[in-house]
Amino acid sequence: MADTAQNHPTSFYEAVGGEETFSTIVHRFYLQVREDDLIGPMYPHDDWEGSEARLKWFLAQYWGGPQTFSENRGHPRLRMRHHPFAIGVAERDRWLEMMAAAIDTVDEETLPAPYRAALWEHMVRVADMLINRFD
Repeated sequence: MADTAQNHPTSFYEAVGGEETFSTIVHRFYLQVREDDLIGPMYPHDDWEGSEARLKWFLAQYWGGPQTFSENRGHPRLRMRHHPFAIGVAERDRWLEMMAAAIDTVDEETLPAPYRAALWEHMVRVADMLINRFD
């Protein structure tokens, strides 16, 4: 963790390693998405790098990092941006499964339990909010 006598993190983002940690989580998430039969088809296969960058920007901004998402894309408007895709419980569960696996690849020293729990709670809240199909 970035907390030393001379360097106290000022945000969640800094406390968990900043860009490196969020890049790791998002990259490992997208490695799974590319091969996934349920979630993968929802993503533009000609722009994996763009998809990866946008999620990293969003998460970094939410957790106190650079405002790159807003600077490049405006307000997140997650429900509106995800509305074109049929997202039900199965899609939510798969997204969370892959995100959990990605988060689990980050060691506990970098992402201690309280930070990990807060990050996970946010992921679940967002995934639940994006459900737009009720079978």
